[in-house]
Amino acid sequence: MTTILVIEDETPIRENLVALLDAEGYEVISAANGRIGVEMARQRLPDLILCDVLMPELDGHGVYQELHQDPVTALIPFIFLTARATPADLRAGMALGADDYLTKPFTRDDLLRSVTTRLAKRTKITQYVQAKLDELRQSIARMLPHELRTPLTVIVGYSSILSENYDSLQPDELREIAEALQQAGQRLSRLIQRFLLNHELTQIVEDPEQVQMLRDQRVQRTAALVERVARQQAQKADRMADLDLNLQDGPARIEESHLTYLLEELIENAFKFSPAGTPVRVNSEVSGDAVTITITDQGRGMTAAQMAEIGAYVQLERRRYEQQGQGLGLVLARRIAELYGGRLTLHSIPDQGTTVSVELPR
Repeated sequence: MTTILVIEDETPIRENLVALLDAEGYEVISAANGRIGVEMARQRLPDLILCDVLMPELDGHGVYQELHQDPVTALIPFIFLTARATPADLRAGMALGADDYLTKPFTRDDLLRSVTTRLAKRTKITQYVQAKLDELRQSIARMLPHELRTPLTVIVGYSSILSENYDSLQPDELREIAEALQQAGQRLSRLIQRFLLNHELTQIVEDPEQVQMLRDQRVQRTAALVERVARQQAQKADRMADLDLNLQDGPARIEESHLTYLLEELIENAFKFSPAGTPVRVNSEVSGDAVTITITDQGRGMTAAQMAEIGAYVQLERRRYEQQGQGLGLVLARRIAELYGGRLTLHSIPDQGTTVSVELPR
């Protein structure tokens, strides 16, 4: 059953709304003030919220802002109810991002029309998300067997050669086998690490206390961390001469291991998908309330359609370009940035290059 939360401090109005919506077949829960409403929204996760603007303790705008900052409740449709109907009041409510703004006194038809419209929109969004999840499951089902089988085949094959022919193998052959085993093991480890991190992030966003705990973490010297990771990735790609660093230092609100992982993914991609001899530029800038880290390459780039696919755990143009990995890198980097209230943006031109910018709060 569809659940609607009514937050209204005037008892007669609240009771009338509850009775009206209950008669329409909705499950209705109610709160007498904004603070109680926020707690009920987090506990019950309603399908829609009707909220008065002028209330004691926490007004409607405060309710919306608190819920919007919480990833668990941020997407619940929100309708403001108010007796204040000046253009400035309307703009203030809509500027926050509310889905609708009903002015008291409103009619039964006005209310039900707004409720029906917002619930229908939520249904469409839910259907879209479900379709994307189904697409994701299919993508993982196609990709995972190959990604697991490839390094495992190498490990099993070479370990069999070692066990059966150890006495007859020459030093250079042993070195070649050892290097192949190490590379396959690292690839398998990276795959497992990505899936574990994806699971970890999924669990974290469902726990507001854990989200806040992470957002209280700091990396005091971002420039030093960026430089260390960039040099490691350049050396790994055997392209130290292509690395161009221009770094400003400043603290960022992010846990160090998450920032390290984010940088490893983005800088590794810049080297992986650009030809040797072309620059990979890594810049960091401190401005206002943000630290912005930008990685630019002159590689194959992406089309607008390909950038839109990021988030579906797909690899781009695998038939045309041989590549390792399961396409989770950019997805996880974006999820990490958003977890800390930041954002990741992409700008790319096919056959010219890609720029990835990560903005994190100071």
